[in-house]
Formats: sequence, C-alpha cells, structure tokens
Amino acid sequence: MAWGGPGFVLAIIAMSTIGWVVTTWIRAKHGYSLENDWGGMTHKSDIADGRKVELLTAENQKLVGQISRLEERIAVLERIATDPAERTAREIDALRDR
Repeated sequence: MAWGGPGFVLAIIAMSTIGWVVTTWIRAKHGYSLENDWGGMTHKSDIADGRKVELLTAENQKLVGQISRLEERIAVLERIATDPAERTAREIDALRDR
C-alpha cells in the first residue's frame, strides 16, 4: 500500500469517522454532555425531555378522566341537595323495589 495514495487517505478518514461515532455513542450512553451542531453543549436533561413530555401527557389524560368523573358525582350531589325530599325518597324507594 502506498502511503500517499488515495486508499490511505480514505482509510484515515474512515478511521476518524468511526472513532468519532464510537466516542459520541459512549458519551451519550454514560450521560456526558454532547456537542451539538453549533458548538454548544447538549446536556443529558435535554435528551430526556421527550420522555418527560410523554409522562406528563399520560398523567394529564388520567387527571382529565378523574375530573370528569368528579364533575358527574358533584352534579348528582347537587341534584340530591336541591330536589324536594319527597321526590328523593320516592326515587330511593323505586330503587329498592327493583
């Protein structure tokens, strides 16, 4: 192999690229800061933000479901509190007769 030939130059470029990829992978795996395209640093917390958004979205959906169930229960309690006593007693007796 000629030391000044194009194969040698391509081998150097390939080794450099593979080394950079492996180094970046190891740094990302162990939580070290990574350099972004503009020379700034990307911290591990920036990478984990996507997972945080997924967890918050799931929690939000669960809480919306709980709120709707509580609103239904409050509507029933308001109806019981504002209806006349004899009507409420009649409905309770109708339920007992079933």
